[in-house]
Amino acid sequence: MSARVLLHVGTPKTGTSYLQDVLFRNRERLADARVLYPADRFDAHFLAALDLLRLPWGGLETEAVGAWDRLAEQVRAHRGTAIVSHEILATASRAQVARALESLGHGRGTEVHLVVSARDLVRQLPAEWQENVKHRSTVSYAAFLEQVRDPARKGRIASWFWAVQEVPDILDRWGRDLPPEHVHLVTVPPPGGAPELLWQRFSRAFGLDGVGLELHAERTNPSLGVPETALLRRVNRAANQLVEPADYRPLVRELLAHQTLSRRTGSPRLALPPEVHPWAQGVARSWVGELERCGYDVVGDLADLLGGPPAARWVDPDRPPEKQVAGAAVDAITALLLENTRLRGEEGRLHRELDEARRALDRAYLRPSYRVRERLVRRLQGSGAGRAALRAYRRARGRSSRSA
Repeated sequence: MSARVLLHVGTPKTGTSYLQDVLFRNRERLADARVLYPADRFDAHFLAALDLLRLPWGGLETEAVGAWDRLAEQVRAHRGTAIVSHEILATASRAQVARALESLGHGRGTEVHLVVSARDLVRQLPAEWQENVKHRSTVSYAAFLEQVRDPARKGRIASWFWAVQEVPDILDRWGRDLPPEHVHLVTVPPPGGAPELLWQRFSRAFGLDGVGLELHAERTNPSLGVPETALLRRVNRAANQLVEPADYRPLVRELLAHQTLSRRTGSPRLALPPEVHPWAQGVARSWVGELERCGYDVVGDLADLLGGPPAARWVDPDRPPEKQVAGAAVDAITALLLENTRLRGEEGRLHRELDEARRALDRAYLRPSYRVRERLVRRLQGSGAGRAALRAYRRARGRSSRSA
């Protein structure tokens, strides 16, 4: 049984992709420090979370069956510290939380620590809308904000947003059965701070200070500007019925959004409309007051959750500058053309390799030794004794019973 488990359950858009990339790439260095990050592939914890939560996710949920139990088994078998991290765990119900904690050894001698990372709503609201767009949503920014601000919180958008972003509720659901000092809230620093500050806070919460890790990021979840997000939403409207989820992720989300449009850094950034800003800060102030009373370990500053002032120049993503959208569209088309060229080149190379293999096989068939063996095998297959001799020969050679 692990002596200590650090369970990071979100929230999304708080540097989680970077954190998980660092942990995955440094598994061997962590192991040298008796820290286990149980993952044989970069998305192992995502699949485990899908399995625990029973969430549909574009077909990936079938691949995820049994993933949580396999991860928990690895954690229980480890004798040092283990880390589990994925942001969609924030949505877990109380019953799912109980199952997760029990399967990780809580109540059976394992010291479980909860880690929640949180960012101000001023940045989280536009970031969550954009993340919806990157997952095929066609909902406008105005409609998204209206649904999120609805006190009834009805519908898929509002229920998901508050499940993964209402920090006091997430801490209560996951941390109710844990001592407050075992519940760690990592706040994301305000914009403009030192880029390494967030990692320093994560490192302190996970007890990784002094462990030499390679911090260069290979996998991130980059943000898009206003025209780029508007273009992606238009692509969704046009292509959602034509593109299967298995194709959407590599072509649209990865190639277009992450690898192409995210590089257009000169575009206006997404922000809250000025009239929504006071509401978001009011919600945050109520959170801060509630969190101050809970006695959790805060890594950072609760004031970070209040957010900055309204944007000096707000650009409506529902009415973006069309010239900038056109520029983004040209970049997107160029990326698709280059990808098509690359795939055609790979297809041509594969055809050449297959042709070479066929020619080599034809040459093998023409060899006298091959024809002699072929006649012998056919003769032996014509009698029971011959077939038995063939089976014995193949067993001796380590061949399957179906090979010739």
